[in-house]
Amino acid sequence: MRHQWRLLLLRPRHLLRSQIHSSGQSSHFQVLSNPNLRLPHSLTSLFHCTASQPIFDSQFTNQTTPISRRFSSEPAFEEVDSDHIVIADIFAKPKGVDDARKELELSDVVVSHELILRVLKKLESSPDVAKRFFDWVLESDSERLSSKSYNSMLGILGVNGFVEEFWDLVEAMKKKGYGISKGVQNKILEKFEKDGLDSDVEKLRDVYASGSVDNSVEKVCSRVCKTVRSDVWGDDVERRLQELGVTYSSDMVKMVVENVGVEPTKALIFFRWIEESDLFKHNEHTYNAMARVLGREDCIDRFWKVVDEMRSKGYEMEEETYVKVLGRFCKRKMIKDAVDLYEFAMAGAHKPSVHCCTFLLRKVVVSKQFDLQLFSRVVRIFTESGQVMTNSMLDAVLKSLTSVGRFGECSKVLKALEEGGFVASGHLQSKILFKLSSSGKKDEASEIVWNFEKSGSSIDHRTWASFIEGHCVAGDHDKASDCFQKMVEKEGVSSAGYAFDILVTSYCWKNKAIDACTLLVDMVNVKQLKPWHSTYKELISKLLVQGGFRHALSLLGLMKNQGFPPYVDPFIEYVSKSGNGDDAIDFLKEMTSKRFPATSVFLQMFEAFFKAGRRREAQNFLSKCPSHIRNHADVLNIFCSSKPRKGASTADVSA
Repeated sequence: MRHQWRLLLLRPRHLLRSQIHSSGQSSHFQVLSNPNLRLPHSLTSLFHCTASQPIFDSQFTNQTTPISRRFSSEPAFEEVDSDHIVIADIFAKPKGVDDARKELELSDVVVSHELILRVLKKLESSPDVAKRFFDWVLESDSERLSSKSYNSMLGILGVNGFVEEFWDLVEAMKKKGYGISKGVQNKILEKFEKDGLDSDVEKLRDVYASGSVDNSVEKVCSRVCKTVRSDVWGDDVERRLQELGVTYSSDMVKMVVENVGVEPTKALIFFRWIEESDLFKHNEHTYNAMARVLGREDCIDRFWKVVDEMRSKGYEMEEETYVKVLGRFCKRKMIKDAVDLYEFAMAGAHKPSVHCCTFLLRKVVVSKQFDLQLFSRVVRIFTESGQVMTNSMLDAVLKSLTSVGRFGECSKVLKALEEGGFVASGHLQSKILFKLSSSGKKDEASEIVWNFEKSGSSIDHRTWASFIEGHCVAGDHDKASDCFQKMVEKEGVSSAGYAFDILVTSYCWKNKAIDACTLLVDMVNVKQLKPWHSTYKELISKLLVQGGFRHALSLLGLMKNQGFPPYVDPFIEYVSKSGNGDDAIDFLKEMTSKRFPATSVFLQMFEAFFKAGRRREAQNFLSKCPSHIRNHADVLNIFCSSKPRKGASTADVSA
């Protein structure tokens, strides 16, 4: 064999890697893009990057930046592609090559091979626009037009009745060695037959039968691939390839590399051989085709060698390459290699999208072993490119943590994000603290609070409330009370009503209303807290149910002092069913700042006793009332109208 490098390619991977490292090859991260270059966006289809979920309620921060046309990483969720709309608008009317180029640049559209195919597919019902666009690409950058592109345009012309233009394009394809695909032939035959174009039907069949003779790209490619795959690479294979007399084009080389790609070593040998043999000089498209073939677990060292070489020659990684290889790495759990690829792409002209960063962060946190350094590295790569982390990105990461039962690691995640300049919103802070405290991870939650305060972003009263509520859900009321006390120390009592209501309600539902009452009295008397009216009402109702009548009475005085109206109904119901005359008098005295309340309240109390069938307690209560109540006509009527039970003695109601 004339070229000793081929022996190296055929060696086992571990030997290859050791030789690469020992030879002093430069790292693929040493090639930096020119910071003065304008960074064009890739305009092929965008993809949302998700992990194993889509993390959460969607409190995503809406961005007002233009629609991103950069790389995205996950082929599972395709975003709406608006590029064909832009192109359709630009080529709706005839215009010069330079004018069209300027408009495309202003619209931030970069025409790639993939975009051409997608646009032609969208413009099938707009043949004039499609033809202007195709002709413009043909004149301005014909290298981007492949056999598939020509066949797409051919199909548009044929199905829309542009017969003359159809045959003109067939002739142009013959000159380039492109044949008509079976799918296009079938579709156009159907159209010609329907329109009664018998001569064109026969002509098309003849052209297809000849296959553009035997020189179509597809047929030549098939012969080359068969030769490459037929035997172990050697002088005999090289001789047979030379005898084929093929004139290699970019499209041809890509096709061969991709078809031989099931044997990546042979594809790489062919890739090197045609350039060393001066049969073809590789360009950005062929380098990317080779990179797509090598971007796999068993060829990783060769992959990096090729992409480093590609960049050193000034070529960029295409979106198709990035998306395909990244997806393959992630599927094979090669997360470190995926991050390496992300860093490589971010150092180039066509940067991956924000979605891709989120996608990788989520992949890192759901890996078998959570590698915090790898997570921090993704954050650093992203932020050093001038991008800013957002709440929606953190939200997505938190959902991924939750999906694998690692939410306790969120303190590490937050710290890594903070090092990248990110500060979580109040809403996310609340969410995090609630989730941690409610699951019993109070130490992790306390650490996050401490880190928030250390970074100067003290949490607000709503976040404190979520923290307290989490402890309540976990049943740790002592910790909840401690948190509330700390909140009051830091925030004061003016905004503590919501958090205190949560705390009191939780105490009540755990049959600890008396403990809640003690806490409320202390906070009101010592800290001048003003609980909500609804908090008082809830606590009073639960105290009466839980045997805390005297404690409930004590709250009436606090309510009066804070300007709240008395809460009468539950007391009347409780005393009429379970209390006595003394209880009724104590209640009536406590509810008013005067000696006794209005007569109407007495009447309610008497009626409640009688309704409960407790005439004796009503008489006992009457005996303790002031004289103006005992002698009141309405009170006397209540007693007179209520017949005593059989056998009961008649009371002197006026006594």
